[in-house]
Amino acid sequence: MVGSTTVSVGYSATCAGTNFWTGSAYTNGTVDNAPPASDIVALSTGGTVTITFSQTVVDPYIGLVSWNGNTVDFGVPIVIDSFGPGYWGSGTPILNGTSTGFFGSGEVHGVIRLPGSFDSITFTHVSEGWHGFTVGVAGIAPVPEPETYAMLLAGLGLLGFAARRKKANA
Repeated sequence: MVGSTTVSVGYSATCAGTNFWTGSAYTNGTVDNAPPASDIVALSTGGTVTITFSQTVVDPYIGLVSWNGNTVDFGVPIVIDSFGPGYWGSGTPILNGTSTGFFGSGEVHGVIRLPGSFDSITFTHVSEGWHGFTVGVAGIAPVPEPETYAMLLAGLGLLGFAARRKKANA
């Protein structure tokens, strides 16, 4: 939920019921609340994960649980928002050279942010045994109002008329 708008998130994975979102790893950055226990996608093998949104979202956040020794790449720049002690201990996410991913040193628990607007997010990761994630967003991209389209069409019409008139007078 973003304000009063529901944004659907699609992905395929197994969800767990234990609350692994404990510790300060999730709230010592710009996020002020940890996810609820039921909001976790549990992964047990490496590969490619694609998360699809029902509409364009702005600055998605990904909460991470137990990404020990995992190498992750999003293909777009990421920002490490927070990390620290969590359910399984503590670790440090180390950004790669292009800032598009990280390597987990120790039991990484924390939050990363992908600056920008997205309809979907795809990332690759190596297997580390059990690890998990959840997704949140800072906002949704504004949808132009019908009046905006009307003004755009009127403006394009005026430009076309002006160009036609100029050509006729030449």
